Amino acid sequence: MKKILVANRGEIALRVMRSARKMGIKTVAIFSEADRHAPHVRFADEAVCVGPAASSASYLQQEKIIAVAKSLGVDGIHPGYGFLSENAVFAKAVTDAGIKFIGPSPEAIEIMGSKLAAKDAVKKYDIPMVPGLDHAITDIAEAKQVAQEIGFPVLIKASAGGGGKGMRIVENPGEFESQMERAISEATSAFGDGSVFIEKYVTSPRHIEIQVLADEHGNYIHLFERECSVQRRHQKVVEEAPSSVLTPELRERMGNDAVNVARSCNYTGAGTVEFLLDADHNYYFLEMNTRLQVEHPVTELITGVDLVEQQILVARGEQLSIKQEDLSIHGHALELRVYAEDPTDNFLPSVGTLNRYIRPEGENIRLDDGYESGMEIPIYYDPMIAKLVTYGANRDAAIQRMLEAIAQYEIDGVETTLPFGKFVCEHEAFTSGHFDTHFVKQYFTPEALEKGNKAAAGIAAQLGAYLASKQQLQLTVPNANGTEWGKRNG
Repeated sequence: MKKILVANRGEIALRVMRSARKMGIKTVAIFSEADRHAPHVRFADEAVCVGPAASSASYLQQEKIIAVAKSLGVDGIHPGYGFLSENAVFAKAVTDAGIKFIGPSPEAIEIMGSKLAAKDAVKKYDIPMVPGLDHAITDIAEAKQVAQEIGFPVLIKASAGGGGKGMRIVENPGEFESQMERAISEATSAFGDGSVFIEKYVTSPRHIEIQVLADEHGNYIHLFERECSVQRRHQKVVEEAPSSVLTPELRERMGNDAVNVARSCNYTGAGTVEFLLDADHNYYFLEMNTRLQVEHPVTELITGVDLVEQQILVARGEQLSIKQEDLSIHGHALELRVYAEDPTDNFLPSVGTLNRYIRPEGENIRLDDGYESGMEIPIYYDPMIAKLVTYGANRDAAIQRMLEAIAQYEIDGVETTLPFGKFVCEHEAFTSGHFDTHFVKQYFTPEALEKGNKAAAGIAAQLGAYLASKQQLQLTVPNANGTEWGKRNG
């Protein structure tokens, strides 16, 4: 494999290209007209415009992307995450074109892309499941009967897709019909598939996911867990590895089950198996993400394994050089997704120009980004600016380093989630490890953020006044006739 096309943009395109370059592999970037001057375009060895700004006319143009790859003699296509990364049709089209898809087989993507098909596939391995239906349902009366049998609260979930779309928590029978209709409508709009299923809603859950790797020779390993419970709108904002609540025994059991989930669909490459963990430390299979995860850097930092490099090696047909017994956890890593969003306004996107963009630097700080000062945050794509990642010998050290990195990071022109990250890292529920997926709902308010900002501004003002006073004293010309001057020069 001598040349790879990265079918993505921004920070993940750069991330993939850096590992490829380290391996001596040439890279091809694709870009929309909105991304013509983006850093990933300049970094690549070759770059081709594939259409207008809208992703539907550019980054989702399967035939055009494959045509570019063929014309440039590309050996493999890495999809990154988002866009076409979990599209079985695209994976098959790439393979049919004689190009290696750097990811799992189309069949594995298809099975795990349907929550119901995934549940069916893993049954033979006795993976713990949340009580509920194992088939899709659209009849509201029948669904309500099922919900009453399971017991409220229940969760209505779209069979296809993810990201919190087509998902509704129903607390009581009186609101079931309206929530069911909304879930079906949203699932149809988002995924073109209105089928949903019903399962018991796990109260106070933690979101724990296990990173797995598999090759084409039947070798499977897991690279431990990531804690992803700090979320807004069912989407992650802060992630860490390892989790503060898993015991070694629980970690081993979840890791083994994650490997069996991968086995159930003959998985190859890097993938993530997601679980819900309840207050009593019972865990339940949620889904499998058949791609590289946004939060993969925290796993890389605690294991020393370059996951993108491993994806490429597996796609080359090589056997995994790492065995399960070779792996161990070293230290702790934390990631904050820096979005162009306004935390004080329900995390709504904040588009605009990055008038000032100063990156944090220093030991144990990693920043995966795709922006520079003066660039626009486009309205066409996900508003993530960067992934800010810190590492420490332990959890407290990683959190402290994150606070220092946030303080260094200067972004003007748009609102960001940096203040929210500071709020999380300073909150007792997070620092103590006693939190779950309801962290935002339970603890975060715009008023709390404003209060924290005012307190920080007050401390900064006091420090500024002190430093100014000290500087003034240093610049004052001493009185040559005074006693002290005479003593210093006597």
